[in-house]
Amino acid sequence: MILPPSYRIEHHGDGGRTRRKLLRQMACISMSLPLAHGSVLPLLAEAVAQSDRAPAHLNPAAPPAPTSLSFQDEQFLNGLEHSNFLFFWEQANPQTGLVRDRCNVRTKETSIVSSVASTGFGLTAICIGEKRGFVSHSDARLRVIASLSFFWNKLPTHRGFFYHFANINTGERVWDSEVSSVDTAILLCGILTCCQHFQDDTVTKLAHAIFDRVDWTWLSEDTSLLPQGWTPELGFLPSKWDFYSELMMMYLLGLGSSSHPLNIEAWSSWKRAVFEYDGLRYVGSFAPLFVHQYSQAWFDFRHKKDRYADYFENSVIATDVHRRFCLELNEQFSDYSNALWGITASDSSKGYVIWGGPPAMGPIDGTIVPAATGGSLPFLPGATMRVLRTIHDHYPKAWCRYGFVDAFNPLQDWYDTDVIGIDTGITMLMAENARTGFVWETFMKNPEAQRGMEIAGFKAYKPTVTNGR
Repeated sequence: MILPPSYRIEHHGDGGRTRRKLLRQMACISMSLPLAHGSVLPLLAEAVAQSDRAPAHLNPAAPPAPTSLSFQDEQFLNGLEHSNFLFFWEQANPQTGLVRDRCNVRTKETSIVSSVASTGFGLTAICIGEKRGFVSHSDARLRVIASLSFFWNKLPTHRGFFYHFANINTGERVWDSEVSSVDTAILLCGILTCCQHFQDDTVTKLAHAIFDRVDWTWLSEDTSLLPQGWTPELGFLPSKWDFYSELMMMYLLGLGSSSHPLNIEAWSSWKRAVFEYDGLRYVGSFAPLFVHQYSQAWFDFRHKKDRYADYFENSVIATDVHRRFCLELNEQFSDYSNALWGITASDSSKGYVIWGGPPAMGPIDGTIVPAATGGSLPFLPGATMRVLRTIHDHYPKAWCRYGFVDAFNPLQDWYDTDVIGIDTGITMLMAENARTGFVWETFMKNPEAQRGMEIAGFKAYKPTVTNGR
């Protein structure tokens, strides 16, 4: 198996070491990792068929049924979302709409680096904030219009795709970063959410103009597998989006484009490898938990499946498998328990790390990453809420004005000083989806989203195994 070598280039004071380089190293290691035996597609077809047949009470390995959110849970999540919202409101430039990639919460932040992915989460956060009363409708609308106007008129693009990192004040490219396919997709998801939420002529026109400018046919001109990026200096990056990951949002947006659509073959071109762990089978390719979360922050896969899988139920299983994996590490790291677990790509006491499991990836050392469980709230509400409440109630140094710090290690008494936009964002969006489904319902009103899923072959169905939903 070859893991996808890289997602986002990151520069966080670590001597130029990038998230992309770390992922390439992990890809080399992964060549020896075990997969379920046999052909991938028959196994997937079998897994989907079994999900239709086997009642949960007859499947001893089925993930635990989630509990409904209590009044106390609702209050907690409302406070968490409000804190998350403050990051996206305060750490953005109101004139450009660009949101900082990360923020030091212990000192005055002076970084000029924004990321388009953080900005995509931030636009969605504004919609949630307006709905929740964290910000007035007029202030939210003006911020969104200013943002979309800047993106359309001034933020540098290539064939409609945006550079991953930009100067928060000018929009200029930072760090010779790549024109990023997946990070552009995250920004587009935020833009389309605003389009449906505000129902405003100016927002709608700008949103459609920005989306329709993206030339997916250029990205896929010589391949059905989309490259991870492009630079003026080197052209297309050699790495492609070829294994199941957060890539689904990107392929679906491309299929749903009416101006420059992807060919339908693109949806079947990437691989859906099947893992088996503790009697549970699920589609996966990469250990960090975020790969099972990001596309599902906007696209609603509940009670839908294509010819390969039910991806929502797949994320339920992947989350529970990760929980079991962490519990098995308790003998090595005594902090891991049913009330405290969760590892995904994050900061650590030794710098940014790509880690997770199973299989174990990265130098796992007992660190807890709140976004791991925060981003899986809709999949296992009871299990993930227990963790978030534990962190909040028993580890006060892991809490700040913007919610949870990115990571902490109670065994080392280490607590991060930073919050990261994409991790804060996935927590906020999935908290709202777990409560109301608001982001799913709003985003899925877009014809682009509906068309993408229809072309990809998604059909509604009523699963027998519902895990309590």
